[in-house]
Amino acid sequence: MSTAIETRALRKIYPAPPARKRGGPRTSSFAPRTAAPPQGVRAEGGGIAALDGLDLSVEDGEFFGLLGPNGAGKTTTIGILTTRVRATSGEAFVAGKNVRTEDVAVRRRIGIVPQIPNPDRSLNAIENLIFHGAYFGIATREAERRAMELLEQFDISDKAQSKVEELSGGQQQRLMIARALLHEPQVLFLDEPTVGLDPQARLALWDVLRRLHREGRTIVMTTHYMQEADELCNRLAIVDQGRLLACDSPTKLKALAPGDTRIDLTIDGDAEAAAASCRTLDGVTRVDVAAPDILAYAARGGELIPALIRAVEQSGARVQNINLAKPSLESLFVSLTGRKLG
Repeated sequence: MSTAIETRALRKIYPAPPARKRGGPRTSSFAPRTAAPPQGVRAEGGGIAALDGLDLSVEDGEFFGLLGPNGAGKTTTIGILTTRVRATSGEAFVAGKNVRTEDVAVRRRIGIVPQIPNPDRSLNAIENLIFHGAYFGIATREAERRAMELLEQFDISDKAQSKVEELSGGQQQRLMIARALLHEPQVLFLDEPTVGLDPQARLALWDVLRRLHREGRTIVMTTHYMQEADELCNRLAIVDQGRLLACDSPTKLKALAPGDTRIDLTIDGDAEAAAASCRTLDGVTRVDVAAPDILAYAARGGELIPALIRAVEQSGARVQNINLAKPSLESLFVSLTGRKLG
């Protein structure tokens, strides 16, 4: 099987935002502002490392997920692979083309679905697709034919003549997928495609993505929804602070999660002291701190709750909330990073 995407030691450093001098002039509210860099690891020289030596490989026809919290480096990775962001160092290849030196060739081979739908709101649905086709030299008649096929495939052909404002959020996102596919790309990128959708629209979009994958398309998706990653992806890369923490199928990743039940206790007080107290209990195999929570692992699960509450109170803190979680992608993520995904 051939490789659709490969990154080698990919690194991206954003400059740190400049500090305003004490007593210096304030920026006018009408002046242009520079966007703040993403969250990440503070690098040498004061910059922010959004990616810190990322190595990935995606096979042709694979549904591949990048899983991580906001600021993990997912969107920066997609930005580099789609030629919108230039890497500080390292190499990246998409459909056999180098994203730095063959950017035009890369753009002809990819389709992009942004996190927030960005259609031309002055055009109706089918005009958005035909206009997109013009960018790739597709004749109007052929673009119209392809557009109608895609609108029918995604069950929005009745909205072909509708303005964008007349489409629901889920319909707009399906329109964005249709737009991304019009020029028949080899690789489809989706950046948090279901953010802001209601549960029904999210499930409907999952069905669309499953159908595209069954057709043999290579799909790369960023998400911070555990269930979405588990349900859709052949393989997942878990990233945080610009680093790859684990990469495998959802089934194999879940097998790496701590095997015991995880007991999440939200603490009012010193979480470190509460965790230290809980570690002394028989039957507790591990305790992590993800303030204001402590995360205790135990084979007997719920049986230890009374003892855990007493241990927390003995440390001088109080338990405000308790939740039990079986081994999962989320528990693996917490065990790798020491914090929750949300």
